[in-house]
Amino acid sequence: MLVIVGIVLFFVGLLLSIAWHELGHLLTAKMFGVKVTQYMVGFGRTVWSRKTSETEYGVKLIPFGGFIRMIGMFPPKRDEEYGRTASSAPWRVMIEDAREAAAEEVTPEDAHRQFYQRKPWKRIIVMAAGPFMNLILAVLIFAGILMGYGTPQPTTTVASVSECVVSADAKDTANCPAGAPKSPAAAAGFQPGDKIVEFNGKPYSSWTDLQLAIRGSSGAVPVVVERGDERLTLNADLIQDKRPSLQEPDKTEVVGFLGLSPSSVLVRQDVAGVAHTIGGFVSLTAQKIVELPQRVPDLISAIGGQERSDDSPVGIVGASRIGGEVLSMDEVSVGARLITMLNLLAAVNLSLFVMNMLPILPLDGGHIAGALWESLRRGIAKLVRRPDPGPFDTARLMPLAYGVTLIFIAYSLLVLVADVVNPVTLL
Repeated sequence: MLVIVGIVLFFVGLLLSIAWHELGHLLTAKMFGVKVTQYMVGFGRTVWSRKTSETEYGVKLIPFGGFIRMIGMFPPKRDEEYGRTASSAPWRVMIEDAREAAAEEVTPEDAHRQFYQRKPWKRIIVMAAGPFMNLILAVLIFAGILMGYGTPQPTTTVASVSECVVSADAKDTANCPAGAPKSPAAAAGFQPGDKIVEFNGKPYSSWTDLQLAIRGSSGAVPVVVERGDERLTLNADLIQDKRPSLQEPDKTEVVGFLGLSPSSVLVRQDVAGVAHTIGGFVSLTAQKIVELPQRVPDLISAIGGQERSDDSPVGIVGASRIGGEVLSMDEVSVGARLITMLNLLAAVNLSLFVMNMLPILPLDGGHIAGALWESLRRGIAKLVRRPDPGPFDTARLMPLAYGVTLIFIAYSLLVLVADVVNPVTLL
């Protein structure tokens, strides 16, 4: 039951994120006098709608996105283009069909309220407002968690001790195989709750520094710990073993191995810490989006039954399922589960921001790039005293937009199938 409740809650959160994104476009478009005829969450057949003034607000059947419909997205043909010989090339037909469809929405009384007529900086604000609404939501959620709840920070206190040495390459790293040697920490007598104060004669108060010292050591090393009210010196015989790299967790390296895990405490961050953390999230998100094409073979393999990696791309269905699993985790508190779900929702909004800012149509970033190009072109014309070249005709890019859309649809379907037949799971 908790899994189902979690899926529903997270799914609703995703829909609200989409609605929040489109609200940014809607408010700024109306602020600059652009007529908006529709504000919709979802695609396909309309499930519910209500018209207020000039805008129809509603929800559609397929909840995988949303849109607002602004009149006059494309400028009309310039006068000199009417005298040219008509072309029956498919790309030319796409351009003219898109232009005609946009022109049909414009009535004489609204002729002055078309999107393309607005100055480039206003169009940039309208198109950037959607992604920035997602960024604002992500920042608010992350900041609220980091400053109000805190983020886990590892300490030098031992949380658990590995019973044996299991290679990082082993399929099952949680259980000891037959004949596996004791870990150096277990052999030396470490216990959960021990606080490491000295390692190899040097004091340590930071787990990060202590971890680097452990990885750089081998052989007999004295370790001073606080256990209750007394200090003990434990003699550990560190080995060299293959462990995940700290810089690239998907790769391994041979380092010193002791065999213990640190406990963690919640530490609230200040504004500078929040800014640094969120900046790292943005950079990581951008990196993952750039890597999306490389994930296609993994997704196809996962659909074929092979193991799916934990960092595999997921869609709305997969993300909702993960949200359901998080809410059903019995081993953590209800508060921690809700915090994890909020972190996931913030990460989704951060992804929506980065993805939509890519400078390709039909994404918001493509329209922003077109407005920037128009502004630059007009600025150069004014500087060299040439006639105003007029608005940039984004309709000419519609064949490219259709191609990109088909790629997005195909990728989304691939992810959807993988989420259904071989989902990323936390359990």
